[in-house]
Amino acid sequence: MNASTSGSPARQAVILAGGQATRLRPYTDTRPKAMVEVADRPIIDYQLEWLARYDVEHVVVSCGYKAEVLHDHLQQRSGAPDVSVLVEDEPLGRGGALRYAARALPERDAAYLALNGDVLTWFPLDDFARYHAAKGGLATLALAQYRTSWGIVDVVEDGTIKGFEQSPLLPFWINAGVYLFDAATTPLLPERGDHESSTFPELAAQGRLFGYRIEGFWRGVDTVKDVKEASAQIPELTRFPSG
Repeated sequence: MNASTSGSPARQAVILAGGQATRLRPYTDTRPKAMVEVADRPIIDYQLEWLARYDVEHVVVSCGYKAEVLHDHLQQRSGAPDVSVLVEDEPLGRGGALRYAARALPERDAAYLALNGDVLTWFPLDDFARYHAAKGGLATLALAQYRTSWGIVDVVEDGTIKGFEQSPLLPFWINAGVYLFDAATTPLLPERGDHESSTFPELAAQGRLFGYRIEGFWRGVDTVKDVKEASAQIPELTRFPSG
């Protein structure tokens, strides 16, 4: 029985760790994005530790750029989950990489989690799975509340400025880069290209795509500024504060 029918967390996952991540240079001059260190630990170590807490047993890591660095690092680790590395011979795009990696999962007829390799997040995957099961769709996206990088000015109608707020959360939700897929989603992913511009709009039009709003910690690591800010933020948090 898979997560779509039982509401239990998926026992397998895919992590997308390809791409050259030019906006993260110089960090990515010598390593792939998933190996960039935040608070002295590679991003992928946080991800694997989080997945292990929810009994994920097997993870397929799809990579390309500087794949040998990631492979060497993962070979040295021990403990759950079991990890296998899949190297793309040529760039497939995120959707193509997802489809390619999903075919290497040990249970190809079971549900699976998928994570972008540049995401730091901790939220309860058991609740995520229950939500997915209750909705009965093919895919569920984790959604993070949008935090603007700009400062907001509190100004009244006559032009008087009452104050300022730096980088507030706004009432909008963005794709958090964490998904729960039924196995039937895999053949709907593109062989090449981006699932966000093909598969997701198609599923949404069919009413088979749902969004789960994260209440726990989430941080995308896309730029040098993100690395520095996340490195300062994480030590202030209890490890996995929200599950």
